[in-house]
Amino acid sequence: MLRSLLRGLKDIIYPKTCLACKDKVKEADEELICKRCCSQIKVNLPPFCVICGRHLEKENFNKNICPGCIRRRLHFDRAFSPCIYEGVAKKLIHEFKYRGKSNLARPLSRIMINFIKEYSIPLDYLDLIIPIPLHNARLREREFNQSEELGKYIAQEFNKKIDSRILLRHRRTKAQVELKDHQRALNVAGSFSVGKNIMLDRKNLLLIDDVLTTGATSSEAALTLKNAGAQTVFVLTLAN
Repeated sequence: MLRSLLRGLKDIIYPKTCLACKDKVKEADEELICKRCCSQIKVNLPPFCVICGRHLEKENFNKNICPGCIRRRLHFDRAFSPCIYEGVAKKLIHEFKYRGKSNLARPLSRIMINFIKEYSIPLDYLDLIIPIPLHNARLREREFNQSEELGKYIAQEFNKKIDSRILLRHRRTKAQVELKDHQRALNVAGSFSVGKNIMLDRKNLLLIDDVLTTGATSSEAALTLKNAGAQTVFVLTLAN
């Protein structure tokens, strides 16, 4: 009785609001995202580009690769994303990444987990999950690494090891969102390294990040891991 009363008072003083639309809600996924906004998340549907994982338009069905991936060289073997980076998904990622809403990690990672299961992404084949790291200065600003938070839930769900000490970001770069497409690869070039005494010989790895746009960050991270001996590097992001 007392617990119900206290919960009711809390809802009056601090009403539950959806982190996407900001409306007051009675029922929400983990009390963070209303059902209406959940239903409006734009899903990335097959057929997928065999490199970046984006939806292929009709004119590219037979090629199995999108025009963007034809024009540029990416060092990861394949990327996957369950959502399109617009609308509700974009709003939620901004709340999660830039406004300190670390409690969004669980419902957002659930979207990624469901995608892995639906499309049978071969996690059994992979040895290790590695989050894209933040530079220490940026980590102090944000207080958490959004990629690591997402990766923890995915690793737990599929009984995989996650290790944030393997891939390091030793050079602070400009935020990719501030740059034009052709500037992004130059911005992150040489910004990653592998920790001392790390052995990656013929390891198959899964990189986790929040968004894949041009793929420059994930590509540079994959190149660093492959130069350290990794055999295969897949990338999983929440959106592209």
